[in-house]
Parts: sequence; C-alpha cells; structure tokens
Amino acid sequence: MAEILTDERVAAALRPFVRAAVPVLQILREADPLRLRRRFRGEPKSATELSGEQPTGGGGTGERAGLDTLMSRLDSMRLPGSSAWDAMTLDQRCDWWAKRVGRFLALLAGLPNFGGVITSRLPIRNALGTLGQSLVLSAIAAEHGVDDRAHQVRMIAKVVLDRDLPRAVAEGADGGTRHRDDERTAELTEELEESRRRYGRPRTRAVASTVWRMARLLWEIDSELDKRPQGRLHHEALGSLPVVGVVGGYLGERSALRRVARRGARWIRRNPPPHT
Repeated sequence: MAEILTDERVAAALRPFVRAAVPVLQILREADPLRLRRRFRGEPKSATELSGEQPTGGGGTGERAGLDTLMSRLDSMRLPGSSAWDAMTLDQRCDWWAKRVGRFLALLAGLPNFGGVITSRLPIRNALGTLGQSLVLSAIAAEHGVDDRAHQVRMIAKVVLDRDLPRAVAEGADGGTRHRDDERTAELTEELEESRRRYGRPRTRAVASTVWRMARLLWEIDSELDKRPQGRLHHEALGSLPVVGVVGGYLGERSALRRVARRGARWIRRNPPPHT
C-alpha cells in the first residue's frame, strides 16, 4: 500500500525546492554565452574593443561585417539576453519556458523509458518529470511577478499533485520549520554557491548537480508523484516499447508540460497572491 503523505510532508519538500529554483532559473534566464548584451545593449566592452584595436589573427572588413550580420541574426532569436526576448509579451515568455526549457527537461524525464515498460516504471522517471513541471511552473510564476514562495508552493501542489494546501501549511511559519527549510535549501544550492566563490559564476556541473539534488528531494514524496500530469495514452503505449520507448517518454513529457504551463497560468489568474 502506498504511503499516504500529509500536507505538511508535501509542503516540507516543496518549500526548499521553490527556494532552490530561484537561482537555477536565474542562471537560465540571464545566460548570455554569446555576449549579446554587451554587443547590442551597450554593456562594457573589452580593453581591446575600447582601444579600437583589431583582434589578433587578422580578419578584414568583410569578415567583421559578416560577424556583425551573424550576431544581429542571433540577437533576433528569442533567447534571454537578446533584443527579441525583451520585446516578447508575458504569454510568449511563458510559452518559451514551457517549450524551450521544457524540451531539455522532458528529454531527461523520458530517458528512463529506454528499457520499455520495465524501466519506465522506475521512480526516478516521476521525480524527473515532477522536477521539470515544477521548474517550469516556478518560471511562469516569476514571469507573472509572483515571488511569494508560499503561493508558488500552493500552485505546484495544486497543478502538479492536485492537492490543495492551506496557506499556513505552505508557509511553514514556525521557527523550527524555517530553520529546517534554510538547511535543506543550503544543501540543495551549496555547489552553486561554491562555484560562484571559486569561478565567479555557476558552472554547468554545479547546475546539473543542483538539479539532481532537487529531483532527489521530490523523490521523498514519491507516493504523490503519480498524480502529476502525464502524457496521452498513445505516448504511454509507445513508451512501453524497448529502445523507442524514450521517444514516447519524451513526447509524453512534452505534452504534459504544455498542459501544466496552461494550468499554471490559469491558476495564477484565478488565485492572485495576497499582496495584490
């Protein structure tokens, strides 16, 4: 018989998750690997650029013009840090989180289907799937300006787990609970902080480790994770086949993520945070 979890147990897992999601999403949102902000938005240039010198290694006017054209095209892509991103509407940014980031998260959650019906039943699949859905919901909440953590906890609990958490339970307001939440959040994000201290920025390995720890945290409420939105019946059927099952798992997770994103935006509209 599956364990019946109390509201308090569910909230105890979701509170540090929501807090840890903030720096992870910030990294994804502000990632600027192509330095589009510096080139197109007037951020500080390098010493070489300020001096007017040409970079070593040659490169004439034609090559420079070609590079500028390429960078302009990249800046027109809908990626954080680009001009196109700044011009996007709220709905378009939410759609970006659900589709672009969701593709990567859905692939992770679909990988356990590689072995067909046997591996598709592994608990890690639900943990990874819930991770992806909860991160996308956290991102959508942030795009809507909802930074109330208890409100985000209630949203994830309702949209992903179909559980209505009382506000007081979602807050975990007593001192002992807050202390435990602080400790667990610090454990989840310790590699991000260490990476910032050592290298000045979070490295990919630190982000991956943090995401894995967040999935393990959700695994603690595994008996609830079966309630999360799943793929359609045809996705499940394809996911039960060996090898190609990963395709069914991926498509199923993508389908579920789109539904979760729509439900999350609808929940926010119907349930404005207390301060609004």
